[in-house]
Amino acid sequence: MLILISGPYRSGTNDDPSLMQQNLNNLEAMALPLFKKGHIPMIGEWVALPLIHLAGSAQTGDDIWNEIQYPAAHRLLEKCDAIFRIAGASKGADEDVRIAKEKGIPVYYNLDEVPVSW
Repeated sequence: MLILISGPYRSGTNDDPSLMQQNLNNLEAMALPLFKKGHIPMIGEWVALPLIHLAGSAQTGDDIWNEIQYPAAHRLLEKCDAIFRIAGASKGADEDVRIAKEKGIPVYYNLDEVPVSW
């Protein structure tokens, strides 16, 4: 499965780049375990952040940032087979989960819930 890893990125950081990086590290920490279960992990920021940079965003939360950040995750969600929601408050991740459930896409909260695909 292509699994979107969703959780806090900007939430709770007050746009502090070091805290945002820590949140990205938390998302990325789940990528290898999902890969080892036979899946392709994906994180919205892996797509959005380079695009935001290329588009010329000057700061987190500016118009360019908002035009790309969440729409990138939602476009990815259209192609994903599941979501893996990590812990932590996040409106964006909660919206990902809402959309997934609406579309009948499985949402996993624990690595043990994710089936092995071999």
